[in-house]
Amino acid sequence: MDNPDDQLLSIEVAFATPSRQKILTVQVREGTTVFEAAQRSGIVECFSEIVLESAKVGIFGKVVSKPKEQTVKKGDRVEIYRPLIADPREVRKRRAEKARQKKQMAL
Repeated sequence: MDNPDDQLLSIEVAFATPSRQKILTVQVREGTTVFEAAQRSGIVECFSEIVLESAKVGIFGKVVSKPKEQTVKKGDRVEIYRPLIADPREVRKRRAEKARQKKQMAL
C-alpha cells in the first residue's frame, strides 16, 4: 500500500505589500488547485486585505486565469497579487508627456 505522504507536494504561497512580505511553505496533496493552496496556506490570516475570491494569483510571475481549476506542481510558488492602484498605461502616458514638456522647455 502506498504511503499517503508520498503524494504531498511542497509549495510556497507569497504575498507582499510595499512594507511587508511573507512566503509560506505549505504541504499539499497532488491535485490541489492554486486557489485551494492559497486558502490552505493561511496567508489571509497574516494579511487581512487579501480577498482570495477576487484576488489575481499567479505562479512564478505568470497570472493563472483559472485558479480554481489549475493544479499546483511540486516547488511552485503561488503569488497573490494586490490590485493595481493606477492603470500602468496611464502612468506611462503621463510620464512620456512630462518628458516631452521637459525636452521642449530645454530647447
